[in-house]
Amino acid sequence: MVVLATKVYVSGDAKRRALDGLESLVGNALGDLDVEYDIGVRHDDFVSVTVEGDDEVVARNVLAEEWGEITPNLRDGETFIGTLESWDEDGIVLDAGQEVRIPAAELGLGPGKPTQIVERFGLVQHLPMRFVYGEDEPSRLADEERDRLFDWTRGTGRVNVNSATRGEVRATVNRAGHAQDIVTVERLGVLEQSIICTENTDPPGLLSSIGGYIPAEIRCVIP
Repeated sequence: MVVLATKVYVSGDAKRRALDGLESLVGNALGDLDVEYDIGVRHDDFVSVTVEGDDEVVARNVLAEEWGEITPNLRDGETFIGTLESWDEDGIVLDAGQEVRIPAAELGLGPGKPTQIVERFGLVQHLPMRFVYGEDEPSRLADEERDRLFDWTRGTGRVNVNSATRGEVRATVNRAGHAQDIVTVERLGVLEQSIICTENTDPPGLLSSIGGYIPAEIRCVIP
């Protein structure tokens, strides 16, 4: 079984739509591999995929590479992935199957308190993020995660959304009349998406325009 580093934390029809979409994504990722798989949601909302068949080892590796994997044993100095659960003036908390606190000094994302950094980089709750685990020393954001977030601020601007599938976000952008104002919708997790703006699009303006259509947490990244 592989526990993917993404959560399904909605209920009802929204949960069904999220799992239907994930079913297609997993099927596409596994392609012609000789496996059967079953998707479930754990008590902590992480998605689990059970795979069986001749290619099950390869299939598990493919899924872990595509989505990141939640593992039960965190080892000092190694890189893992968790989802952003909360933040305060002193740091952020990731859920990696267990709570991992990253102090403000270990974020490495420039000046400002964590609450300001969340706003500057458009971070939304449940966003998958990579970190280096520390036993005797504090855990820190992984260099590759820092690079990804800094790249966001050097681009054309983004609007990040949670609690919605990629298809739902695309439909919302179209409904609000902004299809021509975006490059694409990048999937960050099952229910976390990043709308990449065109060069002439104002991210706060786009956020304001679509905000009424999506009952979600939305933040923008201004280049």
